[in-house]
Amino acid sequence: MTTTHTVAARASWSSVVRAGETLTITDLHGNQAVDFLVYDAADTAVRYSAPDTIHAQGGIFLTAGSVLLSNEHTPLMTVVADDVGRHDTVGGACSKESNTLRYGHHTWSQHACVDNFLAEGARWGLGKRDLVSNINWYMNVPVEEDGTLGIVDGLSAPGLKVTLRAERDVLVLVSNCPQVNNPCNGFDPTPVEMTITAPLEGTAA
Repeated sequence: MTTTHTVAARASWSSVVRAGETLTITDLHGNQAVDFLVYDAADTAVRYSAPDTIHAQGGIFLTAGSVLLSNEHTPLMTVVADDVGRHDTVGGACSKESNTLRYGHHTWSQHACVDNFLAEGARWGLGKRDLVSNINWYMNVPVEEDGTLGIVDGLSAPGLKVTLRAERDVLVLVSNCPQVNNPCNGFDPTPVEMTITAPLEGTAA
């Protein structure tokens, strides 16, 4: 069984993905950042941990084979296929506050990923204290030798995908990033597609 949902530009999305199911994120038009949080569906106090994930894999970029670990150092999801090859773990989610600091007070009224996360999280009983450092699928944040980093043009292209397998029942929150002040979305946010696929019968989860 497969279900597919198109997430409009700047919009949010959430769903429970059951153990053994896969979630495929498709960058429909290319160069679109997808901010992503994941929680244990049975206990949302267990949630994605950037430090645990980065430490365990020995690097800050995600790709096929990367395991998204929780704050209890347990696996939540595994990247099983990746058309792009590198995804960001350090750039964070845009907010009204960070937009104002980086781009000027005139950006205060612009919608941001934190707004999307709060709206979707509220549907599941989550609040601001439940937001943690997030993943940015498709976002290109290179780190220079001196430790500086920047947000530059993405590495993706229309139709490229990343697929994750749920290692337990998980709750996924997505913000289809509305940012227009840096190149993470090519200054033009576009839709993305979420596809949840159940494992074939007889296939081990």
